[in-house]
This record gives sequence, structure tokens and C-alpha cells, in this order.
Amino acid sequence: MKHDFTTVENIYIICGKTDMRNGIDGLATLVQDSYNLDPYSDSIFLFCGRQKDRYKCLYFDGDGFALLYKRIDNGRLKWPRNENEVQQLTQQELRWLLEGLSIVQSQSIKKARRSLF
Repeated sequence: MKHDFTTVENIYIICGKTDMRNGIDGLATLVQDSYNLDPYSDSIFLFCGRQKDRYKCLYFDGDGFALLYKRIDNGRLKWPRNENEVQQLTQQELRWLLEGLSIVQSQSIKKARRSLF
């Protein structure tokens, strides 16, 4: 299965710790019951365990659920730990998170001053 996730309407990160023993049904129930979100919508839902070295991604593609599970060999994710909270991410924030960066960047590159010649 290859899917272009850059066109997905919503990206949600489930903050805090999630029991990584949960499968598709458990994660879909968590999304629906605990966060009042629709697991069948055009959305990606991201979950992380307490070790922060693995995550799961739940996605409904129209005819069934897909569950991506990734374990990082070297390093840890900068996962927000606000228990019982869900945050909506942009595509850029998702890239930062999966590259090991924080989703909240404290500063950006300063714009160059124009010099008058």
C-alpha cells in the first residue's frame, strides 16, 4: 500500500502516553470515545508510547483502516506530553516531529535586511 498522505485533510497527534499494545480497533475506539473525533474521517491519528522511540499512525482510506507502526533505532521523538489532549498538526509540524524535532519551533531564520546600494 502506498498512499500520498500530503493530501490528508487533518493530522491529529494524541499527546501523552498511549498503550502501544492497542491495535486498530482499540485506537479507533480511543479516538472516538476519548476525543470525540471521527476515526473514519480523512484524518491521520498519531500515537506514541512512554518510551518515545516508536509511534503508530491510524488512517481510514475509504475501505479499511491502515496502521503504520514505526520503531526508531537511534533517538527519541519530541512528543508532547499534555495528557488527555489532542492537537491538530500541519504537514510541516508532522515532518518536524517525524524528523525528531519539536513541533513548536522557538525561532526561525531571521530575514535579511535589505541594503541600499
